[in-house]
Amino acid sequence: MASANDLISDFVAQKRIAVAGVSRQSNRPANAIYRRLRDFGCDAFATNPNAEQVEGDACHPNLKSVPAELDGVVIVTHPTEAEGVVRECVELGIPRVWIHRSFGQGSVSDAAVDACHANGISVIVGGCPLMYYQPIDIGHRCVRWILKLRNRISS
Repeated sequence: MASANDLISDFVAQKRIAVAGVSRQSNRPANAIYRRLRDFGCDAFATNPNAEQVEGDACHPNLKSVPAELDGVVIVTHPTEAEGVVRECVELGIPRVWIHRSFGQGSVSDAAVDACHANGISVIVGGCPLMYYQPIDIGHRCVRWILKLRNRISS
């Protein structure tokens, strides 16, 4: 089994990433992740079944409607929706999932994590990808340090 550091390094090396749960409200964590992935040069794709456009870009109702083969998905939805996103990843053969969580429950659900493990999907549970994409902003650097102290992330 790969270490958390290996999974994280592999995920941030990918270029075609969808962010499930991007909102019409730009101040949401999913939107910040989406914008930063775009800024880092990723082909980022927003998904939300209730929006046609977010952050000035097209928004897709689900992963199936994304017009590219995806390398990974960041799940930033309500935990009750996370398993459905993972099921889409299984159907589409998406090999990597990052389930977002900082201080609260975030998007993590046991069913989503179990579905990843049962279907051979590399899964990172908790934290935020922005704590690892270089350069790391001061806010994410601090959150990473706090979460590590609280044993909420392993690297």
